[in-house]
Amino acid sequence: MTGEDDIVLKLLHTADWHLGRRFRAFPEEGARRLARARLEVLERILGEAERNQVHAVLCAGDLFDDVQPSKEWWEPLAAAFARRAWKDRPVFLLPGNHDPLVADSIWRNERFRQALPDFVHVVDDEVLEAPLFGGAVLYAVPCLSKAGQADPTLKIPPRAPGDERVRIGLVHGSTFDLEGWQTNFPISKDAAVSRGLDYLAIGDTHSFRFVPADRLVPPTIYPGAPEPTSFGEDDAGAVAVVFISRSRRATVQKQRVAKWRWESVRIGSMDALRSLVARPDLGERVLRVTVELRVGAQDYEEAEGLLEQLAGTEARQGRAGVLVLDREALELDVADLEAQAQVLPPVLQAAVRTLRTAASDPARRDAAQRALFHLFRTLRQGAH
Repeated sequence: MTGEDDIVLKLLHTADWHLGRRFRAFPEEGARRLARARLEVLERILGEAERNQVHAVLCAGDLFDDVQPSKEWWEPLAAAFARRAWKDRPVFLLPGNHDPLVADSIWRNERFRQALPDFVHVVDDEVLEAPLFGGAVLYAVPCLSKAGQADPTLKIPPRAPGDERVRIGLVHGSTFDLEGWQTNFPISKDAAVSRGLDYLAIGDTHSFRFVPADRLVPPTIYPGAPEPTSFGEDDAGAVAVVFISRSRRATVQKQRVAKWRWESVRIGSMDALRSLVARPDLGERVLRVTVELRVGAQDYEEAEGLLEQLAGTEARQGRAGVLVLDREALELDVADLEAQAQVLPPVLQAAVRTLRTAASDPARRDAAQRALFHLFRTLRQGAH
């Protein structure tokens, strides 16, 4: 990084908080934890701004998950800002495509606006031009709708001849470098160059990356979501801390702020399941576990116990912080149970045959296998 004496502007760039996001695919308690994590990470983001003594905080859109979040989301946000007594560190909140600047949006909610301290600025002009520390200037362009096909950076005036100021852009939209990604508010990969910007802060996609990946100067950065929002966001969980030198060269440091790491695990053996449950880092993992095992009664019993340790019970917290469990492919191999069935009373032999038939039906397989397993475990315990 450039020497500290040569730095003329320091920024923290964040985006895609998605306050108010619901996680309906998760169990109730896990969904609640992930929703609350969106608020909890704000303290770490603001703490990074203080630790790095930045001159401004740029928040590049989709700060709320929808246009009209309830007060349970905007009140804590306003309170987090109000706990700071920042004098020379402005914060700029940019409406994105999830929370655009429309007539009934949160950005026009007077109670929310009045709760924000003076150093927090909502970008509610079609193009905001704002002075920054050291004579630098910020150009910010909000989303005025949920969808659009115009490049927002085209509203930023190009650098005029003789203008030697540090120029920063702040917009929200999608670039052309991700295959299959729907283009919404398309941002040219060369926008920072063509508009004469020294740094272009953008938001929309949820992983930290340079756009294009091989151009570091002038940087165009997605900082990503500070807490991941789904599986596959492998480089989410960070903010960008930006240092700009006297020669207007920007360098970027990626700073992790997330609590949660999202991970998908496929279990194909008992050893793999045992190793997973023994891991010491599960408490801050969002785990999606797919079990693909066909085992005898003894291993099935152990597998049930290990999965219970992962998931927890009403009386005991699970080892995984948040768990999504797919156990449809956990099968009980009944071959070693057939011999035992021969010594059962006729009525129980009939029950076993009925359950084995049910186990061949995918819709009833899991319940039937569990019933078979518990039947034979009860008989085995009775024998002892």
